[in-house]
Amino acid sequence: MIKTIYLLIGTSVILAFTAGALANPSAYSLMKKIEDLQELTTDVRARVDLTQTKTDQGTKNINMLYYRRDSDDSFLIVMIAPETEKGNGYLRMGDNFWMYRCNTRTFQHVNRDESIGGSDAHADDFEKRKLTQLYEPAKDPVSGASVSEEKLGAIAVYKFRVTAKVNDVDYPLKVYWVRQDNGLPLKEQSFSKSGTLMQTAYFMNYTIVDGRYVPVKQLYIDEFEKGNRTLVEISGISTQRLDNAIFTKAYLENLSK
Repeated sequence: MIKTIYLLIGTSVILAFTAGALANPSAYSLMKKIEDLQELTTDVRARVDLTQTKTDQGTKNINMLYYRRDSDDSFLIVMIAPETEKGNGYLRMGDNFWMYRCNTRTFQHVNRDESIGGSDAHADDFEKRKLTQLYEPAKDPVSGASVSEEKLGAIAVYKFRVTAKVNDVDYPLKVYWVRQDNGLPLKEQSFSKSGTLMQTAYFMNYTIVDGRYVPVKQLYIDEFEKGNRTLVEISGISTQRLDNAIFTKAYLENLSK
């Protein structure tokens, strides 16, 4: 569900666009520019807070610590709330992904679509895959244009559509709204193969980390099951190099004691 969570804490957006920098841009150039701006070559440590609201379950707060090593895209997640998940964790190294349960002190090899801490986030949401590797530009079925200029509220944006090039994506069709003045994504809609709107995401707030703009508050609205939504908030972001010992089973076990 939260396919762009990696963009929140595993990449960042450099405010490199200037007004008028891209005159009459193509959809591919917008995709490539966003992709280039989001390429981060440092390790990352952050806290991730999810406020998940479901009509049949109420509101659930899910909190975790996230560590990522850029050199090989390894990551480690330690749950800190709710109490039923506290101390549990997830470790990704190479093609291996493990789930750790602190009550039994055991590791289990799981798949990329494993739910993280009972949330709508999955293991593959934290992977590093480029937009142009997953999607390609698509023309609007009505206007036939690949890019249109619109207003999102009072903000001038470029709107463009993309379709999946690979099978292992949650949504085969997406529509983006990107600021014209600085290239920051503001809105994203995801559709099923039949064209049904499944999810709308809003990039609500950015902060500057090491001279880069990182989206630290994002809202995901479930358009299929009305009333369900997830608010993602990122804090305590650090890009200092992480010790290799962090990305080990032993480190996860010690954190969970």
